[in-house]
Amino acid sequence: MTDTKILVIDDDPEYTEQAKTLLGNEGYAVKIASNGLDGMEFFRMFEPDLVLLEVLLPQKDGWQLCREIREQSQTPIIITSTRGEVFDKVLGLELGADDYMVKPIDPKELSARIKAVLRRTRLSAQPGSSDVVKFDNMEVSLQKFELRLGGKAIDVPPKELELLYFLASNSNRVYTRDQLLDKVWGFDYLGDSRTVDVHVKRLREKLQGASDKWSLKTVWGVGYKFEVIG
Repeated sequence: MTDTKILVIDDDPEYTEQAKTLLGNEGYAVKIASNGLDGMEFFRMFEPDLVLLEVLLPQKDGWQLCREIREQSQTPIIITSTRGEVFDKVLGLELGADDYMVKPIDPKELSARIKAVLRRTRLSAQPGSSDVVKFDNMEVSLQKFELRLGGKAIDVPPKELELLYFLASNSNRVYTRDQLLDKVWGFDYLGDSRTVDVHVKRLREKLQGASDKWSLKTVWGVGYKFEVIG
């Protein structure tokens, strides 16, 4: 794993030193940026495979950085922040972060989540590993990270697209929130299962009115399914 690069953008020297030691011991190449401006510059120069991002940063905050990274790249982002309110978690996910962890963070959990995100990203990048899923007026390509409705490309964060792809690939099958967290997030998620609800809500807003032949349905008391009608 020595060719895997991780960019840590955080202004807490104690945390960054611990992260650098932990990740270095696991064979990652690590770059540290202590403010938002350096973070964006290092992202372009270092071309990391994954970003660990604090929200509270000098010069440019993590929200803006997350936005800017997503505008030009699908590089995985894990927000690692002292801000633990539900609003912050929802905002981070809506901006395109792949995960949100609240400090203090257990080193083993951080390591597991990094490995899971990288494993999922590499799998989707393998040629032929993902086919296009098509239904009436909808086309989802995990390999291209692209959603098309009525032939028009729709802007959608990576995690939302992965969730839609998974459900559409297993149409008419019901999954609990915990099952979706495990299948889509790639590990036994230790956080709030409402993460799934947030992504489903945002997907429904994008899919609304696209077709009457399929829908993203809630199965009350159980979970969600991509229902194909007829």
